[in-house]
Amino acid sequence: MKEHYRTRPIIGIVAAQYERKTGGIVAGVPMSYVRAVEANGGIPLLIQLTNDQDILDTHYRHCDGLLFAGGGDIEPAQYGMETHPACGTSDLLRDRVELLLARRALADGMPVCGICRGIQLLNVAMGGTLYQDIPSEMPGSLNHYASRNSEGRTLMPHTIAIEPGSWLAKQLGTTDIPANTFHHQALMDVAPGLRVTALAPDGVVEAVEGTDAGFIVGVQCHPEDLWDQAEPRWAQLFAGFVAVARHATPVIR
Repeated sequence: MKEHYRTRPIIGIVAAQYERKTGGIVAGVPMSYVRAVEANGGIPLLIQLTNDQDILDTHYRHCDGLLFAGGGDIEPAQYGMETHPACGTSDLLRDRVELLLARRALADGMPVCGICRGIQLLNVAMGGTLYQDIPSEMPGSLNHYASRNSEGRTLMPHTIAIEPGSWLAKQLGTTDIPANTFHHQALMDVAPGLRVTALAPDGVVEAVEGTDAGFIVGVQCHPEDLWDQAEPRWAQLFAGFVAVARHATPVIR
C-alpha cells in the first residue's frame, strides 16, 4: 500500500477536537496545514482522536511521515510537573494519542515534524520539559502572543536566529528569518536526542532537530500561515519534510 504512493508520501496529521457553537464536536485541523502539505508534494491524512488502538495502528501504517500541529497546552503531568496557575486547559485524549504516535514514529525512524504545540509535544515525548507560561516564568521575554489577533495570522514581530549548518538553515537558505508567534509556552529542558537549532531574540527556543539517524524537526512559529504569501521561504520547511518522507523507509512495527 505504501509503495503505491511513494512519489507523493502520506503525511499523517492528528485532528484536534473542537466544540461547535451550535453544538456537537468537530474533528479537524486548520486548512492551512493541509494546504501546506498538499502544495509541497504530500498527501495529508487526518487522524482522528480515538482510544481505539486498531484504528490508530491502521492510520499509522499508511503514513510515511507525521506532522504534529498547533493547539492547546499539554497536561504538565505528562512531563512530570505540577500545573502552573497560568497553564491552559488540556485535551487528555489528544495528549495520549499524539504521544503514542510520536513515540512509535521515533522508535520506527518515521520522519516527524512539529509545529508550535507540535515542537513541545516532540520534546515531551522524548523526555523534555516545558515552561508552562512564558510571561511569568521567563521575566523580560518578548510577547510571544503578538501575532494572535493579526489579520491572516501573518504578523511577524521578530526574527529567529538559525544555527548555521543545521537542516533548517540549509532548507530555508538563511540563518535569520521573520516568524509569527502564538504561544505562551516553550521548551525548558531540551530532551536527549534533540538539539536547539534556532532561538528568538530573548532566548526562547524556536526550532529543534534530531541528533540521531531518524529525521526530527520542530518549529515554534506557524509557517503554515506564512509560506504561500507572507514569507515564501517557509515553504521549504514543508517541501523538505515531504521530500524526506518520500525517501524514508521506516521500520513499521
